[in-house]
Amino acid sequence: MLQRELLERVVDALEEIRAPYMVTGAIVSSLQGAPRLTHDIDIVVLLEEPGLEHLVELFPPEEFYLDRESAVRAVRDGSSFNLIDTREGSKVDFWMLTEEPFDRSRFARRRAMEVLGMKLVVSSPEDTILQKLKWAKLSGGSEKQFMDALRVYEVQSGKLDIDYLERWAGELEVKPLLQRLKEEASPV
Repeated sequence: MLQRELLERVVDALEEIRAPYMVTGAIVSSLQGAPRLTHDIDIVVLLEEPGLEHLVELFPPEEFYLDRESAVRAVRDGSSFNLIDTREGSKVDFWMLTEEPFDRSRFARRRAMEVLGMKLVVSSPEDTILQKLKWAKLSGGSEKQFMDALRVYEVQSGKLDIDYLERWAGELEVKPLLQRLKEEASPV
């Protein structure tokens, strides 16, 4: 199954079980900035155990690997679990929505967009930038994460809520990375 087909199937499943979600990560930074290859689909989701049971049923073990116990644990402790297309190797990382203020803020600011005839709910460009900077810091300075943030900043320049970026960069302790991003940016 192609990554686009997997994404569409997952989004359809989340809508079927009425689980609010937000696509994030490289998929969204590619849509909002510069395209790059990725094998992972990252989705933040508000999921409860009854919905999880239905989600597991929608991805049969003949086609997918989805460890039910890992998923239940993720829902209970607010962590993550994976879904893997066993034929193609594409992977979906489901990140449970947490009570962290930034997590709640970016989830509240998510927006719908249409891509290749598919409706997706995605993180805002500001939140994509901030999350990428956060991952860059957590990973010890990942240039890939930083470059994703930089490209979104460049493409979305002029439409970004700079006050929001500055405020959350301070909260997330990524102000030096945001400053570097601003210095290196060449708005499109």
